[in-house]
Amino acid sequence: MQCALHTAGLCYSCQWIDKPYSQQLADKQQNLTELMAGRIIDNLLEPVTGAESAFRNKAKMVISGSVERPILGLPIKQGVAIDLCDCPLYPQSMSAVFPLLKTFIAKAGLTPYNVERKRGELKFILLTESRASGGLMLRFVLRSELKLEQLRNALPWLQSQLPQLRVISVNIQPVHMAVLEGEQEIILTKQESLEEQFNHIPLFIRPRSFFQTNALVAEKLYQTARDWVSVLDVSSMWDLFCGVGGFGLHCATAKTPNISLTGIEISAEAIECAKKSAQAIGLTDIHFDALDSTRFAESHHAVPDLVLVNPPRRGIGELLCQYLSEMSPAYILYSSCNAQTMANDLRRLQDYQVIKVQLFDMFPHTAHYEVLTLLRRQ
Repeated sequence: MQCALHTAGLCYSCQWIDKPYSQQLADKQQNLTELMAGRIIDNLLEPVTGAESAFRNKAKMVISGSVERPILGLPIKQGVAIDLCDCPLYPQSMSAVFPLLKTFIAKAGLTPYNVERKRGELKFILLTESRASGGLMLRFVLRSELKLEQLRNALPWLQSQLPQLRVISVNIQPVHMAVLEGEQEIILTKQESLEEQFNHIPLFIRPRSFFQTNALVAEKLYQTARDWVSVLDVSSMWDLFCGVGGFGLHCATAKTPNISLTGIEISAEAIECAKKSAQAIGLTDIHFDALDSTRFAESHHAVPDLVLVNPPRRGIGELLCQYLSEMSPAYILYSSCNAQTMANDLRRLQDYQVIKVQLFDMFPHTAHYEVLTLLRRQ
């Protein structure tokens, strides 16, 4: 992949862009192998890949410049603002939206927030695209509600220019810190969630829900989890840190009759999306609750056949590892966005044998990757 911003020394987000893609994969696989050293692995599978460019379904743009000439891109460094509208990681369908957003900022009078002066209103624009429908979810992160009415009044023009806009919201983030969003979300459209679809499973994304940024590889990740579970002797499972339910819904439908599923996620918004998906595909023996995953596990004595965990970068931690060891489900399926913390957790799960491990290259041109690991109680 070629990138003019990287060549000019303006953006270093893709640290490995100068490295041949085959070498990137080899280095990631080597890193995973080193992290898993000391554990016997029955099957270390080849990495799963997707496109090398135009794969992102989400843009997170810092807004700088002026009302008349806004800049969408990176935070200002040494007095210079970098525009990312031509970043090759975005598909053309998203790149075509950015010029219209710049025009809208001017029409609505949304003054870009100036970090040094602590003045202005518009901090970020967050854009998400559904690969299934081409629909868009657009979020404006404002310092306050001062410009909210102006934004509302200007929206009809933007909606006429972008009929694919499904969900539009405003997030209020008043803190002068490097924090992406605040607690208050104001939805400005009748539709409150954007529908995506992976492997014929509908998934719904609300403004504050987490969702993978590489849809093609994420779809392969979910399908792999389903395939692995389909050959296991399981009839019940927990999906901890379940998000909008992607893993759990795929695995629940891996067998006939369907696997009984309990999904747990701290975000109430994500849980509402998961429930909507389960209803859409007609699943009945499904329960989703907005709870802390570790506290849920500690307070329930019934042992499922399978526990699926998909934690944030910090991993599942010592307490949950200890509890899983004590409750001893037959299988644990661990999906990780940080192989280092996953490796730490696996060292705490010594009663489990590593059956399969596979790397998913969700983030080409960086050192980051996702990994799926299947564990069986010895």
